[in-house]
Amino acid sequence: MAHISLLGCGTWGSTLAQVLGRNGHSVTAWHYKVDVVDDMTRSRTHPNISDFEFHSNIIFKKEIQTCIEGSNCIVVAVPSHGVRNIIEKSSSFFTNKVILVNVAKGIENGSLSTMSEVIKESSNLDSGQIVSLYGPSHAEEVIKGNPTAMVSASSDKSSAEYVQTIFSSDTLRIYTNNDIKGVELGGSLKNVIAIAAGICDGIGFGDNSKAALMTRGIAEITRLGVAMGVNSDTFSGLSGIGDLIVTCLSIHSRNRYVGEEIGKGKTLVSILDKMDMVAEGIRTTQSVYDLSKKYQVEMPISEGVYQILFNEKNPKEIVSELMTRDLKLE
Repeated sequence: MAHISLLGCGTWGSTLAQVLGRNGHSVTAWHYKVDVVDDMTRSRTHPNISDFEFHSNIIFKKEIQTCIEGSNCIVVAVPSHGVRNIIEKSSSFFTNKVILVNVAKGIENGSLSTMSEVIKESSNLDSGQIVSLYGPSHAEEVIKGNPTAMVSASSDKSSAEYVQTIFSSDTLRIYTNNDIKGVELGGSLKNVIAIAAGICDGIGFGDNSKAALMTRGIAEITRLGVAMGVNSDTFSGLSGIGDLIVTCLSIHSRNRYVGEEIGKGKTLVSILDKMDMVAEGIRTTQSVYDLSKKYQVEMPISEGVYQILFNEKNPKEIVSELMTRDLKLE
C-alpha cells in the first residue's frame, strides 16, 4: 500500500483519490477552500459528484504541509493556471525522491510551458520525477467504474511504470509513454478543438461538420507538436485522438459546452458566470495562438476559436472563412 497525497479536490482530483482508495492506497487530500474540506470531512460526499461517498482510505487536511510531508507520491489536480503557484508553495516540503503526478491539462499563458515544464521550473525536481497522467477520462464515468484507459507519461520509465501500477485496476487501464511533452500537448490542445466542436453543435451543424473538424483538428495539433520536437505517433494515442474524441463528443465536456453556448449566441462572460468548473481550453486557446505564431505553424481552426473568444468574431463568419480557404492536398 502506498501513501499518496492529493492537491486539489475538484471532481477529477476527488475521482482519482477514489480510484487510489479503492486500489488499497492511503490518500491524504488538500483543497484550497477550508469550508469545503470541513464539509467533505463531515459528510464524506462531494458537492459536485452525485451518488458518491469517499472511500475510507481517504482523509483530508487543511494545510498543504501536513498533507504532503513525508509523501513519496503527490498528485497535483488543480487547474492548469494554478499549478505554478501551488508548486511554489509546496515544493519546499517535497522529499528528495518524490514522484509528482500532474493531471492538469493546459499550456501556461505567457511562458507557453507545458505543465511538466512549469513544475520543473518552479521546484527542485528532476524531469524524471514528474509524470503526467492524461487520456479520455471524464470523472463522471470513471467514478462509476466504466472501463477507461489513460497514459502515464514521463521521461523516466520507472516513474511512469510506478504511476501505472498504483492507478491501474479492473476498470482503469494505464499505458506508459516516454514522450511526456507530446502527451501534454495532445491532452491540452484538444480542448481548443472541443470548443470548436461545441460551436458547431450550438449553430446546429451535423455529424459531417464535426467529423471534418476533429480530423483537421488533430492534423493541426500534430503539425505544431512536430514543430516543437515531439513524436507524431503520440497524437494517434490516448492523449491525442482518444482525448480529442471524448472531449468533442461528450455531454460531460466543459470545453464543448462553452463552445455550444457560444454557437447559440451567448457571450463568453455570461457563460463563465454560470459555470462552477473550469474549462481549460479558454486559456489554452491564447497559448496555442501564441505557439502557432512562435513556431510559424498554420492552425486555422485554433486561430478561428481564438478570434471568436478574444476578438468577438461571429462564429458563422469564421466557419465560412475556414470553408473558403485555398484548396490544397490533405
